[in-house]
Amino acid sequence: MPTTGPATAGDIARRAIAEGAEVILAAGGDGTINEVIDGMTLSSVPLGILPAGTANVMSTEIGFGRDLKRAARLIPQCVNQRIALGRLDYGATSRHFLSMAGVGFDAHIVYNLNARLKLRLGKMAYWLSGFTQTVRRFPEFEIEIDGLHRSVCSFALVSRVRNYGGDFEIARSASLLEDRFEVVLFRGRHALPYLKYVFGMITGGLKRMSGVTFLSAQNIRVFDPADRRVHIQVDGEYAGRLPASIALVPNALTVLLPPKYLRIRTARPGLNS
Repeated sequence: MPTTGPATAGDIARRAIAEGAEVILAAGGDGTINEVIDGMTLSSVPLGILPAGTANVMSTEIGFGRDLKRAARLIPQCVNQRIALGRLDYGATSRHFLSMAGVGFDAHIVYNLNARLKLRLGKMAYWLSGFTQTVRRFPEFEIEIDGLHRSVCSFALVSRVRNYGGDFEIARSASLLEDRFEVVLFRGRHALPYLKYVFGMITGGLKRMSGVTFLSAQNIRVFDPADRRVHIQVDGEYAGRLPASIALVPNALTVLLPPKYLRIRTARPGLNS
């Protein structure tokens, strides 16, 4: 059942469930999968993921990789696993997400991304958009973690997965099997600290760097008293601007996960390497 445009996949999934679908397979990128879960949240129908997009973060996370045919061969071996989702609330709008939400730096990249360039260049378009942001000052905003910890940063990553962008691992203790977010906060108003952070992502040394804070949370509030148009992305798609809140929704979705992923993540919860 092909989508007919943006924001249509959720309705297709919702209609399929109402008509008695026993499983839904979503072939697309993380944005398509994000739309599909909008129509599946709190249902009992399992979701299977087939990578066919730009980054395929979720497919990479669970060990399917980016080969759609390989993923299709692995689907029959998968088992149903009930997991939590994230929910972004901004204004009167709510939106669920499967992998991550980003506030600040990476959301500004998504906001300024040229859709035609993305179609032509794939992930390279994100890098080009990022380079265009290096000449501007990055607005810092305030974030509150579980009503206890309060901090200031220019980029907040609220993640359910270790994988970031299909190429790096940032939130290395995150797990789909645990009812928590890993939250990574980055300080810095200019490009220089972010060049250092990229090096840390590549080498695996991000956790030891100054300016980066790792936290665990279930509820987050993010706000910008100066109203400097700080943007938000979820699962790689633009989602709005501050102020906003992010909450964990337990027992929200059934996903088809490969046994190998379940063995590794169950045997070593909070894996750090």
